[in-house]
Amino acid sequence: MRRSPDRAPDLTEGVHCDSITVTQPEYYCLNFIYNSTMPTQPLVSVVTPSFNQAAFLEQTIRSVLDQDYPNIEYWVIDGGSTDESVDIIRKYGSRLAGWVSEKDRGQADGVNKGLAKATGEIVGWLNSDDLYYPGAIAGAVEAFCLHPEASFVFSDVESIDEHGSAFNLMRYGDWKLPELMTFHIIGQPGVFMRRAVLEQAGYLDPSYNYLLDVQLWLRMAAIAEPLYVPGTVWAAARIHSDAKNVAHAQKFGAEAFRLAKWLCEDERFYPLSSQLFNKIWAGAHRLNAFYLVEAGQFKPALRSYAKMLRLAPASSKGTLKRMGYAALGALGAQNLKQRYANWRLKHYQKRLEE
Repeated sequence: MRRSPDRAPDLTEGVHCDSITVTQPEYYCLNFIYNSTMPTQPLVSVVTPSFNQAAFLEQTIRSVLDQDYPNIEYWVIDGGSTDESVDIIRKYGSRLAGWVSEKDRGQADGVNKGLAKATGEIVGWLNSDDLYYPGAIAGAVEAFCLHPEASFVFSDVESIDEHGSAFNLMRYGDWKLPELMTFHIIGQPGVFMRRAVLEQAGYLDPSYNYLLDVQLWLRMAAIAEPLYVPGTVWAAARIHSDAKNVAHAQKFGAEAFRLAKWLCEDERFYPLSSQLFNKIWAGAHRLNAFYLVEAGQFKPALRSYAKMLRLAPASSKGTLKRMGYAALGALGAQNLKQRYANWRLKHYQKRLEE
């Protein structure tokens, strides 16, 4: 059911899925049977912000337009690109709900413009260098139909390089507000949001540049629980030299500490913030260390890992290999980053073959 823009969101409504029959209750059996006797499927809006990403933009657009779900509203919001992006967008213009190309105040502003235009009950946000895999939107709709109370649903996300080759799978878990508050990070392209909750939580905070998605997930999870869909991969996040998590890796930590401070001060997260105080700050240090390692700043990363361990020793779970990698880097191991990348690729390809 669509809501008019001037109507306050009703969080008791959930997502209307009268037209869908789910063949099995397990999420990893995400198969749809579209019932032609029913008039419509829930409208899904997808927003793609874009700025000078012509090298990847067409693949992104095609990954949305080639979805097998029949009721998609797709907005592309370009920030005034000076490369061939506008030509690419114009090529697909007739298949889009709409597009603009104009200067904006950054990624949050671009995404927010698209979110304001979105009218679907379900909303996805796909950056202009990332991809949806076939069946992604149908899978997200099915997850919402099984759990219409969820604030957002999310899958695992595959990492791909600039050529589109997969080299890693980012696996998540059944994470709710406590996990999100302790910096268990969800891959943004694998998230689909319930618009009623999004409207209540508010759009992206433009004062954040790097963890703006994390801050939004936290605000939404404080209203209603999110839902992890295990055994599914809806999207790919592209890792390349111009991506923010590579080009500005060392800046993520500063926002992690700012986010931790906000969590401990905002009344929406109390009393959890008091109970999780050490874990929140340990998580911020863990995330800071992760990105310092990505930036090749191994000694500062080790200092952040040490602070993490002092605050919450259990936070080291799942990070020991990366801590060892940071230690070797601090000792001056040559070509460590490339060796690690090669090992990770070989390990991932082996897992795919099994």
